[in-house]
Amino acid sequence: MTSPHCRSCGAPLTRTVVDLGRQPLSNAYLEPDQVADERTYPLHARFCERCFLVQVDDVVPPEEIFGDYAYFSSFSDSWVSHAQQFVKTAVDRFGLGPSSFVVEIASNDGYLLAHLVEAGVPVLGIEPAANVAAVAVERGVPTDVRFFGLDTATDLAERGPLADLIIANNVFAHVPDLNDFVRGLGALLHPDGTISIEVPHLLCLVRDVQFDTIYHEHFSYYSVLAARNVLGRHGLKIVDVERLSTHGGSVRIFAAHERSGRAVSPAVEHVLREERDAGLDRPDGFDGFADRVAACRRGLLDYLVSSAASGRRVVGYGAAAKGNTLLNYAGVGPDLLEYVADRSPHKQGRLLPGSHIPIVDPSRLDRDRPDDILILPWNLRDEVVDQLARARDWGSRFVVAVPEIEFIG
Repeated sequence: MTSPHCRSCGAPLTRTVVDLGRQPLSNAYLEPDQVADERTYPLHARFCERCFLVQVDDVVPPEEIFGDYAYFSSFSDSWVSHAQQFVKTAVDRFGLGPSSFVVEIASNDGYLLAHLVEAGVPVLGIEPAANVAAVAVERGVPTDVRFFGLDTATDLAERGPLADLIIANNVFAHVPDLNDFVRGLGALLHPDGTISIEVPHLLCLVRDVQFDTIYHEHFSYYSVLAARNVLGRHGLKIVDVERLSTHGGSVRIFAAHERSGRAVSPAVEHVLREERDAGLDRPDGFDGFADRVAACRRGLLDYLVSSAASGRRVVGYGAAAKGNTLLNYAGVGPDLLEYVADRSPHKQGRLLPGSHIPIVDPSRLDRDRPDDILILPWNLRDEVVDQLARARDWGSRFVVAVPEIEFIG
């Protein structure tokens, strides 16, 4: 069997980071009559020794993943607040106003651009999922329903204007044709414009065993080292980096045209040095990671099995993609986790992919008063605990499973 090749630089991929077996798409929530037709795909993360990009095999067409998407950003209060704060800062930092033009790629339901519309800044969202884009249009956010790449960027550039700011929040990881995407960024960006990319930080993934953020929809996993390589290949340079707490630890990368002459912040070299010290530029930086992942699986199963044996009722909260990776890797089904509650009506009444655990309205928790609530989107643990503070009145415990079982006091 020939080795897969890096989607960034084309080098053969021979180094495994972790193999999570065959799994369904993490956002492919099922109607009960769809179970028999469910498909699974290999979920195998590898490291490129030439350009340092960690990536999963490209086994699923993007149209199958993103054509009808179940994730709506507006159902996370903390994420909406994060977007609002970003907009406030960006308006001041880049002097955005009525004569500016801002494009967001993978604009979802307009949760971010709506704040710029309110501020009087001309915007355009680009969103491939028609069902999600329709929500954005209803809230007054102009949105094109299509995938982003060089062809889309060229079409938009010819119609004008070029973008003063391109926002790519949590989309860079979702791109199978990475070089086409980055070429598109350069084609659409004004000569003096800025690209803002937010992406979960590989450094945090490895350090904190965040293996459940690996799924088919996330084609690539970025260090700033890897991002610098792919951007630089297409005439773009990183000019600043910010560390963020979102998604368990992310980076916000600001990039500009190489020829713009923009100065590079000392923060860039600081993060690059930290990544090199952690070994993210060499294979041995990932030694032992797969063993720690396996230990997490054992810890979750031990907890659920012992809870069932002692008669404790355990349910889940948050039908998140990361939770699906965790549950399917561990082989957890409704016999160990009765159901998962979620605020999104787009998920309620469906089944989690792979595990086929039912998704219910959170009001079910008040009726059942379970002993333990396993928070699957651990990155939102504080938000969830606040939302469900009433559960403590009936004696329920909150639990997270990554990187190990932890009971939240």
